[in-house]
Amino acid sequence: MLAEEGKIVEGTVSGITNFGAFIDLGEGKTGLVHISEVADDYVKNIHDYLKDKQKVKVKVLSIGKDGKISLSIRQATTKVKKSVRPAEVDWQVKDDESSRLSFDDKISRFMKESEEKMQVLKAKSKSNGRKGNGFRNKM
Repeated sequence: MLAEEGKIVEGTVSGITNFGAFIDLGEGKTGLVHISEVADDYVKNIHDYLKDKQKVKVKVLSIGKDGKISLSIRQATTKVKKSVRPAEVDWQVKDDESSRLSFDDKISRFMKESEEKMQVLKAKSKSNGRKGNGFRNKM
């Protein structure tokens, strides 16, 4: 198995450390997957993601002049690209309830909902023993 930069190859986990995992690529070649290249998520404990002698697909990130091979499991997995187009909106369709309300009614409803939310927040801040902006006056 020839390791080339950018190529995705299969290997076997041959050792696990706190900072990453060593992957046996065959033909006497071993590379390192840094802990930050194991998964897209934050990896606190690498043992939650990898086991000794586990087969993994890795992407060859770089091959140093000294022969050190840098690998990534995270970049070897195919990712489904999500559409970045915004959702289609039919601006002609009006919401039934809001279309019947006048501007004054909408403002009145907003003010009522806003006041109710403020009362809840004030009650929570009092129960937490805080007043105002949370700063204490010191003399």
